[in-house]
Amino acid sequence: MTTIEKGSTNVYQDLESPEADIMYMKARLATRIREIITDRQLTQQQAADILGMTQPKLSGMLRGKFRGISETKMISCLNRLGSDVEIVVGQTRDDCSEGDTRIIFA
Repeated sequence: MTTIEKGSTNVYQDLESPEADIMYMKARLATRIREIITDRQLTQQQAADILGMTQPKLSGMLRGKFRGISETKMISCLNRLGSDVEIVVGQTRDDCSEGDTRIIFA
């Protein structure tokens, strides 16, 4: 008999992947980059030119191969595609607990 377990919203965490939170954040950013490229009906080459990267690097990022791409680069991609990005740093609810990173798309 197969046991099915409900996962969280972070597949990387469910798979106990190193840097799960960072990988999930990058996946969310890459998804938004893909949505903007699709909405603007850009080819990957056109988008790569706008983003200042090669088409193969962009293709890899959009397919989830973003280990070699920093969060800063992905944020820069969003800016180049016409999106504002705000980073808000706040205090945790419990001064002794570790902070959390969330991405909220408006």
